[in-house]
Amino acid sequence: MIIYINDKPCEAQVGDLLLNAAKRNKSHIGYICGGNAICQSCFVYVLEGADCLSKPGEDEKAFISDQLFAESGRLACRTTIVKEGTIRVLTRAEKFRRIVLGLNVPGFITYAQTIGYNVTTKLPSGVSSIVSRVQTGRLNPVDTVGKIASGLGPASQLAMNNFIETFPFMQMPLDMAGNAAKGALDTASGALCSVSGGRLHLPGSTCTTHDKPAESIERITISTK
Repeated sequence: MIIYINDKPCEAQVGDLLLNAAKRNKSHIGYICGGNAICQSCFVYVLEGADCLSKPGEDEKAFISDQLFAESGRLACRTTIVKEGTIRVLTRAEKFRRIVLGLNVPGFITYAQTIGYNVTTKLPSGVSSIVSRVQTGRLNPVDTVGKIASGLGPASQLAMNNFIETFPFMQMPLDMAGNAAKGALDTASGALCSVSGGRLHLPGSTCTTHDKPAESIERITISTK
């Protein structure tokens, strides 16, 4: 079946989490916490097909206010496709981008008020939910940290993509800055390797010294009488 995330058609099937369907189709919904339902980065607005999705569970209710539920808000990491049908969702990041592009000042004010209200009213229940899940073993802190680490890359990429789509004229300056930064890292990494005599590389850098094939070593056998 086809679902629509930010108007992009995505292949999905019954039983899929909205978050996983988005990831498979490179239409990433934010997921800073790695899909552990301890943040709202995967928040989406269900524009159509709410009846094709699972009902909100306790994890979602702990983080989403009645006001946002009334606007068909859901956490994609906890929302499963339960039957086929037309499903359209809009991510929070995309909704914000469209408000900015449309210079919709009243819409921006309403959006900010709604998000602010949700944060202030649901923070206690959200924290309580996390503590309860840790105590009952439904949330593993070590596993959670690992998922957060793996989710940072795609989440930052999503933010960058949204930024470039909103301000396309910034693409070239960002590329130039990125290339300059990588060049500086590569140079520094090579210098560190030379000084240390080993493989002391910086994160995100390469080292031309160690990219070359290793030189063969001539071995000499010395014997004594």
